[in-house]
Amino acid sequence: MTRVNPLVPRGSSAERPFDVVVTPENAGWEYSSLRVVHLPVGGRVRFPTGCDEMLVVPLAGGCDVACDDERLTLTGRRSVFSRVTDFAYLPRGTQVTLRAPNGGRFALPAARADRTLPFRYGAAEDVPVELRGAGQASRQVNNLCTPDTFETDRLIACEVLTPGGNWSSYPPHKHDEQGDGECSLEEIYYFEVAGSPAGGHGCGYQRVYGHPDRPIDVCAEVRSGDVVLIPYGWHGPSMAAPGYDLYYLNVMAGPGERRWLVRDDPAHGWVRGRWAAERVDSRLPLTSVREKRR
Repeated sequence: MTRVNPLVPRGSSAERPFDVVVTPENAGWEYSSLRVVHLPVGGRVRFPTGCDEMLVVPLAGGCDVACDDERLTLTGRRSVFSRVTDFAYLPRGTQVTLRAPNGGRFALPAARADRTLPFRYGAAEDVPVELRGAGQASRQVNNLCTPDTFETDRLIACEVLTPGGNWSSYPPHKHDEQGDGECSLEEIYYFEVAGSPAGGHGCGYQRVYGHPDRPIDVCAEVRSGDVVLIPYGWHGPSMAAPGYDLYYLNVMAGPGERRWLVRDDPAHGWVRGRWAAERVDSRLPLTSVREKRR
């Protein structure tokens, strides 16, 4: 069982200088973690990777990344709803400094690692953008760091953009057992919600439910900066309220071979069979490698 509640509201896990801190220790599991840091104009943060491999994923703004004696620059983006971003891979056992000349907000998804891989750059142009589902289950997946797109030891990370009124992470599925078409992966959802033209702040909803012998029951309103932890169980749908596009960053890692195999809830898996007769939502893709104008 997780040591913190599966729902981690914005600010509740903050440890300076980070706004979000989810680790194997405070989540009560073994592999997956996430930090989010906000840097002011000219701000910087320094940290060790320790036993973890990490990514630097710009959520808003760009930054310079120094990893031991190597350096690179991330262009980033204005927001998660404006562009597919570039990113950096950080090996375990290194000292890292992020510097944001114009300020910004940055996610650091991570996983406990055995191998030490090289520090390197992930270009936005190399991130496959996938449209999944159809009709009101249409969504966009930016495959930043999945088994087929970017090499890591254990870490899997992707972004999902769901147009307002649609459902994603649907049908509900799980990945908490090894074998027979499924692999064991601990998962973190980090959410952001697009604002309204009137300046209002929207919300979405997340569902997680368990097995008879492994109970978990989440049906939560989520807003920008909130996190949901999924140690096991069926998860989905992720619901975007009408008028408010929903973003989430998925972070996954587990003990076995680095694969992303899931099992649909058999009560709802039949829904996939209807997608062939439906069109993908015409609003998709919401973003590309080109920055949207304001």
